[in-house]
Amino acid sequence: MIARGEAGHRGPDVRSDLHVEVELGGDVGVDLEVTSKVEALYGEAIRADARRVLGALEVDHARVRVRDEGALPWVVMARVEAAAVRAGVEPAPGTLPARARSARGPSPRDRLRRSRLYLPGDSPRFMVNAGLHGPDAVILDLEDSVHPDHKHAARLLVRNAIRAVDFGAAEVMVRINQGVPGLEDLDAVIPEAPDVILVPKVEHAETVLDVAARIHAIRDEEGLDPSRPVWLMPILESALGIEHAFDIARAHESVVALTIGLEDYTADLGVAKTRDGQESAWARKRLVNAARAAGVQAIDSVYGDLDDEEGLRAWGIRARSMGFTGMGCVHPRQIRPIHESFAPGEDALARALSIVEAFRDASERGLGVVSLGSKMIDPPVVERARRLVADAKRMGLVPNGAAGTPVGDGP
Repeated sequence: MIARGEAGHRGPDVRSDLHVEVELGGDVGVDLEVTSKVEALYGEAIRADARRVLGALEVDHARVRVRDEGALPWVVMARVEAAAVRAGVEPAPGTLPARARSARGPSPRDRLRRSRLYLPGDSPRFMVNAGLHGPDAVILDLEDSVHPDHKHAARLLVRNAIRAVDFGAAEVMVRINQGVPGLEDLDAVIPEAPDVILVPKVEHAETVLDVAARIHAIRDEEGLDPSRPVWLMPILESALGIEHAFDIARAHESVVALTIGLEDYTADLGVAKTRDGQESAWARKRLVNAARAAGVQAIDSVYGDLDDEEGLRAWGIRARSMGFTGMGCVHPRQIRPIHESFAPGEDALARALSIVEAFRDASERGLGVVSLGSKMIDPPVVERARRLVADAKRMGLVPNGAAGTPVGDGP
């Protein structure tokens, strides 16, 4: 019986990808055939990348057919490895030299997370230029956006993307699968130093602890820098998850935020998801309260209607008023409206700057009471103003030398 495997995509609508077929066996070494529209320019490079992976996997007798649709080297190598593994080759350690993202420094616990752009883990064309759109984070998704038959291939593609793609200033997140497959996802991606792991469908604190323990074991085995954090963001997607929100938020010190998945949550309730979100308002408020009580950020769900910018803006403004610090997005054109929705209004920012300046003036004069005009300002109002100014500075709305003092490490 001939051992055969394939991976990737082909066809007129496919871009930045390729299709690979590997048939093990034969007596003529590696018979490699490449078809590409850019054969004259990149044919030899594609062959070299393919042979590099096959050599690392110790494949020395095989028939390999590659149909290129404009793939970059990291995609070529991921697809060749996936096809070989599907043919029965035992997977080997990484075949592409890792580019340590740790050189950029760790991701701060309290960094801006207004927008998180979902990128399907089996579609490299969406990853290549994702950073140019300016999201606060990109989510390389291994869960719902990936067909079950493509899970392993997507895992290798995401691993290589973290190594090779420049996502600019965006925080790099990976949404793993649920249960045991998710733990296996970690084996592939954690050595490449992602910033945040999104843990789906969390209902109990123990799930978070299992993920944290697996990450610790991988980092210890690989000899990775223990001082560079890998943050966790549990996704609550059921009524039970919402009921356990506080315990989940404080389950482990690496939890940096809670978020909610409204498609699954509304399905669990047996109700339809609506434009204004009234059916999920209670759960979202409870998540915000639990997150704040645990000292982590609260991140809202995505707004799925790409053609409804007005609805997106209204959703974002309501989310901010509820206490959320950001939300997910499924298309780059949602990024700007989301950032604008989570930015403080001019009047609110001006008042916050005035409050912070009044607090500074009172402190310098040794006064225990802060006043603005004829009104006395309570300490909680001052703290809220300081946080607003600090967020505005991170958004670039206030020069760093302007009024305002740094806040702590909280959300």
